[in-house]
This record gives sequence, structure tokens and C-alpha cells, in this order.
Amino acid sequence: MSVIVEISKEIEQDEVISLYQANEWSSAEIPEKLIPALLNSETLVTARKDGKLIGIGNAISDGHLVVYYPHMLVDPNYQGLGVGRMMMELMQSKYRGFHQQMLTADGKDVEFYKALGFQRAGKTEPMWVYAGNDH
Repeated sequence: MSVIVEISKEIEQDEVISLYQANEWSSAEIPEKLIPALLNSETLVTARKDGKLIGIGNAISDGHLVVYYPHMLVDPNYQGLGVGRMMMELMQSKYRGFHQQMLTADGKDVEFYKALGFQRAGKTEPMWVYAGNDH
């Protein structure tokens, strides 16, 4: 499978919304907020197969110490083929050496991120104020 994974902010609203809808993420319902949020991220990684967007992820960072990965999505038709791993490895290569690389994961995604070196931080509890309905 020939997939191009790169750091790029070259995205179209329609393709992003389709990917978020395919993953049943509630942020697909607010594209007027989602697209600027992604474009204003420090880093945006995309995965494309034959020009089609099949994966996207972003990073928010202070640029030196801490990075947070809020979104990482792969088209359900391409999950389990290593696309998410390639995207996260590219992100982690950029932020290698940072004191903290953080994310929130649930369900089957927990094991995926553990395989990439993420672990629960001590006795921390994930907490948030969240307006979505998908978790």
C-alpha cells in the first residue's frame, strides 16, 4: 500500500469533514471551528493514498517542553494497516526529546498508543470539560 504521510497543512474542508464523519467524531458537526483549529495547530500530519485524505492528526505544543496530540484519525477502511503508526511516528520524531508527550485515548486506542510507548502517568486521571458526545 503506497501511503504518503507528511507534515502538511494542505487540507480541504470537505475531505476533513468526511474523515471525521467516518470516525463518528462530533467535531465534524462544527467545521467552522474544526478547520481553523487544525490549521492553527503547531503541527498537522496527513496521510494520503492516491491523493485521498485517509488520516489526519495534530499537535499543540509550547515548542520546547510539552506537546499534546488532541486528534489522530484514520479512515476506518484503512485502520489496522499501519497508517496511524506512521503518522504518530512522524509526530514523535519531531517532538523527540520533549519532557512530556501527552494524549487522551479510550477504547481500543489505548493499546495502540501503549505500543508506541505511551503509558498512564503515575496516578493521574484524565479530566476535561467537553462539549462533544462521542466519548
